[in-house]
Amino acid sequence: MKLSEKSRFDIRLTQDLKDSFEYAANIGGYSTLTEFVLSSVQRQANEIIEKHNAILASAKDQQIFFDALMDADQPNNALTKAATRYKKSLTSK
Repeated sequence: MKLSEKSRFDIRLTQDLKDSFEYAANIGGYSTLTEFVLSSVQRQANEIIEKHNAILASAKDQQIFFDALMDADQPNNALTKAATRYKKSLTSK
């Protein structure tokens, strides 16, 4: 593996946090703190990315969403009346 294929990530943390992470790594069966941290961060990153991609899964979905926002029709009479009723209900409380 070429040296350029890897990069370094340094972090400063309190001794209490480091001790806690090492303890979790140990009881979790990880051989090193680095293995534990990488596994945990990768799992969290995958979850965040999956949630994001589920919202707008494709470029086509993104375009449809954007077009709906930019070219939205004016609210119809029923929606305007509902908004007025809602606003009145907020002020009457």
